[in-house]
Amino acid sequence: MDSTHSRMAACSHFLHRHFLWLLVVAYTLAAIAPSVGQGVCAAAGVTQVAGHKFRVSAPAMMLAFLLFGAGLAVQGKHLRDVFRRPITLAVGLTASLVVPVLVLLAASPLLAFWDDPEEVRDLIVGLAVVASMPVAGSSAGWSRAADGDCALSLGLVLLSTFLSPLTTPLVLQAAGALAPFDAGGDLAKLADSGGTGTFVTLWVVAPVLLGLLTRVSVGAVRADGVGPALKFAASLVLLVLCYANASTCLPSAMANPDWDFLALVVGAAGAMSGAGFVAGFGAARVVSADATRRASLVFGVGMANNGAGLALAAGALAGSPMALLPVVAVNLVQHLAAGAASWRLGRVRN
Repeated sequence: MDSTHSRMAACSHFLHRHFLWLLVVAYTLAAIAPSVGQGVCAAAGVTQVAGHKFRVSAPAMMLAFLLFGAGLAVQGKHLRDVFRRPITLAVGLTASLVVPVLVLLAASPLLAFWDDPEEVRDLIVGLAVVASMPVAGSSAGWSRAADGDCALSLGLVLLSTFLSPLTTPLVLQAAGALAPFDAGGDLAKLADSGGTGTFVTLWVVAPVLLGLLTRVSVGAVRADGVGPALKFAASLVLLVLCYANASTCLPSAMANPDWDFLALVVGAAGAMSGAGFVAGFGAARVVSADATRRASLVFGVGMANNGAGLALAAGALAGSPMALLPVVAVNLVQHLAAGAASWRLGRVRN
């Protein structure tokens, strides 16, 4: 048992140490061999619970697995401590809400110089969707892989999610005042659609609660005993999830590319993602966080729930498909940025 435990811990350490390069490989495969990832994303069905229909997809289940593992790893005492001493949580939540909006405010006047106003509209709408999203559930997986504070990660995910019915419409409506042409109408539809509610309840809140309840049921000793195996599995699942998501957008984006607009989108995605991760490191410095809480703040502030953003935008923005591209780009870029942040955190820790 000890040898198996040691081997699993070694494998987990290897994945964590080389995760950035493995992520690059995953995105490269998504661009040149997307069929398997597209099949994973297409694996979906509809089920009924208490008379209500719910869509079940493989990517959503993978996200749920990441959050279940994070919930299983959380000690009740630590989770209580997060809320008893809420300064770190409050700083992280504030940064995750404010920084994307500030980036959007800074970008809007600069984009006025772009020669295609419709592209500017699509870009601002897409960035507004990103800015309005709660903390990504996958940030808990990244935090766990980097030996972060799972309790703080889950606190950031859950509280930002619970606040999103209020914060998401406010951000979208505020962004509508900045966007040219018909973007205000698009953002108003998004603000009123409420498409994130079912998604976050089923695939974010429920898996976390299930993980917490499972830990209580089986006991802390047994839960901690499977920790290395779950950490290894979480890293693998995160790689597959990134590959699958990328495989749905990279091939089409590269089929008939508008290089100027793609460069603008990637630059804007990089600015928003980069600002988020820099703010995460800054938030950790403000509260004098230790290494574990620093990791949780970096990923919590730096990563937005763009899976929910895509689900929200896909229906409401059917008439403006290019507005989805910035959401997809941020989703890809923030995972690359997360890989770089994970490497940076490892160097700081060592």
